[in-house]
Amino acid sequence: MSKRLNLLEFQQSLIDRLQVSDLSATRLTTLGVQMAGKNWLVDMTDISEVLPMPKVTAVPFTKPWFRGIANVRGNLFSVVDMAAYQNVGMASGDSHNRVLLVAERYGFNAALLVDRVLGLHDARTWSQNDVEGQTEYLDDKGSTWYKLDVGGLLVHQDFLQIGV
Repeated sequence: MSKRLNLLEFQQSLIDRLQVSDLSATRLTTLGVQMAGKNWLVDMTDISEVLPMPKVTAVPFTKPWFRGIANVRGNLFSVVDMAAYQNVGMASGDSHNRVLLVAERYGFNAALLVDRVLGLHDARTWSQNDVEGQTEYLDDKGSTWYKLDVGGLLVHQDFLQIGV
């Protein structure tokens, strides 16, 4: 009889652990990145993959923020330097730089170049302020974070016009 109780306890313990892991997975829905010294949050559903900076082929007669075209496993992606696009500098070009491949649901083969990835964050518990139409988040350590609207970026007229 005691073996049966132990089996029931084991099953309940397993169920409890699975539920806890499911809860923690749903909390971490945003990826923290850094662009030109500012912290940004990107919804994980807006990106399909994070990669080290691939080899980029420059495209003539394009705006300075358009770094060029990269071949990622046989698919061509346009690489946009997000710091340069926001007119606040350029990506450093060091080994910490990463590209965020935009989710396929948007229908764009775009890669957003950021200075570094800062990990997964749960911003739901952070305080929020709306400043000039931009939502700011304040984390537990007092750092300010901004939300990157990937969907809005992809339909913005300036983003779609890469030519000079």
